[in-house]
Amino acid sequence: MDIKQLKYFIAIAEEGSISKAAKRLHMAQPPLSQQLKAMESELGVELFERSTRKLEITSSGQAMYHKAKQILKLMDIAIKEVKDISDGLAGKLSIGTVSAAGATFLPQLISNFHSKFPNISFEIIDEDTPRIIELLSKGFIDIGIIRTPYNTEGFKVINLPEEPMIVASKTDYWDKNRKVITIKELNQLPLVLHRRYEKTIGELCNKKGFSPNIICKSNDVRTILLWANAGIGVAIIPKNCLDLIPNTKLYHRELKEAELKVGTAIIWPKNGYQSSPTKRFISLLQD
Repeated sequence: MDIKQLKYFIAIAEEGSISKAAKRLHMAQPPLSQQLKAMESELGVELFERSTRKLEITSSGQAMYHKAKQILKLMDIAIKEVKDISDGLAGKLSIGTVSAAGATFLPQLISNFHSKFPNISFEIIDEDTPRIIELLSKGFIDIGIIRTPYNTEGFKVINLPEEPMIVASKTDYWDKNRKVITIKELNQLPLVLHRRYEKTIGELCNKKGFSPNIICKSNDVRTILLWANAGIGVAIIPKNCLDLIPNTKLYHRELKEAELKVGTAIIWPKNGYQSSPTKRFISLLQD
């Protein structure tokens, strides 16, 4: 039994006549009659009682009719879902992101995308930049949101505006009227920072004539903020990370150092397979 036979059977049941069903299906009566007999032979039951006037559907035929309608409906749904996936209207999108982006601009981006493509689901993986690069290279995620500068050879890139670095601490070490300070004013203060920025900050401090007093370093910005909030030291973080942990009471100042500006980039592989949801998402980003 196949889908075509089910369609033939439904037409006969709804028309109550092989001739009317044949007309509806744009086919001759004899092959339609043969298909019905083949169905009944395969099932081992009579689906219709024959009379001179019309066909009367049997109880077995009624049961078969309802099931056939369900099967065809499921088939239509399956075809639509497959086409939607092919067109990028359904499926799953995996995004690897640094924590700041995952907590700041990414939710709004996903919200905008979801309003246009509600049948696409998301998998968000919080990692640092090197791990995101690795996951992208191995095809485990579709899109990466990383911190720059970083070697993005082999990837297509959309660069977002640069952010300044700030210092944040439980104790206010500076004049309350000042919103910007220099790296030199961190001399002798206990510093808490991300490993990613350790080399750059160290070199910059050395240029200013002192060695930084780094007492804690981590790969996680939230941990750094918690340490600062506990009074352990002065956190040095990208500005858009300040609100990653709510209800912290930290004094902060912007660092006036061009070398410490950090960027965020959205990247994806130049080569290799791209799912339709990925293409849709990239198109939205480019627009």
